[in-house]
Amino acid sequence: MMNRRMASWALFTATAGALALPLHAAEQATPKVQLKTSLGTIVVQLDPAKAPKTVENFLQYVKDKHYDGTIFHRVINGFMIQGGGFTPDMAQKPTRAPIPLEAKNGLKNDEYTIAMARTGNPDSATAQFFINVKNNDGLNAPSPDGHGYAVFGKVVQGQDVVDKIKAVATGNRGPYQNVPTTPVIIESATLLP
Repeated sequence: MMNRRMASWALFTATAGALALPLHAAEQATPKVQLKTSLGTIVVQLDPAKAPKTVENFLQYVKDKHYDGTIFHRVINGFMIQGGGFTPDMAQKPTRAPIPLEAKNGLKNDEYTIAMARTGNPDSATAQFFINVKNNDGLNAPSPDGHGYAVFGKVVQGQDVVDKIKAVATGNRGPYQNVPTTPVIIESATLLP
């Protein structure tokens, strides 16, 4: 009798766990992050299936509150809006180690997608990201530099906010170009439930 109860309990536990796993996996399959900016709210849906290291990296910066109080420091209408690395006084925030490039994941630098910024070194992305404001085929892997830029999600809410940001007046600030004359602040970045 005891063995039958234990076997039934084990079967119930295994079945309940198996049933719960897909629900949890589905919740994690497409995490969403809310970027509350001084011009409105943007929600990005991430794609960890196609860009697992990039999504993990971005989410860690979100959890660490790294993006809170940073700005969109580079805005080029007809190209992209870039943020996540500087404070309003143009102080660069410290970052963790760079991550490997995941540009050959099948995702394209299309309008309203989010991708990681990097230097000329393909494996140099840290915290800075950009949102494409048009289809930027020249950034897809392999791009003219042979590498491309890793797309890891897309804007699913707040496209109008992206459009507001891309239209702001910009100028030079110290050695930096295309800096909004009025800072566009990322007030908070939050993983949505």
